[in-house]
Amino acid sequence: MAEETAEQKLARLEAENKALREQVEQRKTGQLRLKVSEKGGLSLYGLGRFPVTLYKEQWARLLDYADEIRSFLKANDQQLKAKQ
Repeated sequence: MAEETAEQKLARLEAENKALREQVEQRKTGQLRLKVSEKGGLSLYGLGRFPVTLYKEQWARLLDYADEIRSFLKANDQQLKAKQ
């Protein structure tokens, strides 16, 4: 394997730096991101400090239950806290 030239190394490091800055910017803006985990689950990033990772059957079941969750949130609005 050939050694990297200084120019190639600089270009590679600049590309890595740009990608990392974009990741940090996404986290700051609170954007939700999806990623397939190493074990084949679907990870949702951006809700909190850690991702929420479920398998596809679990996501489908949760999404099918969305109306009930919304109704519960509405019915219990006074008891539930909102993150500032």
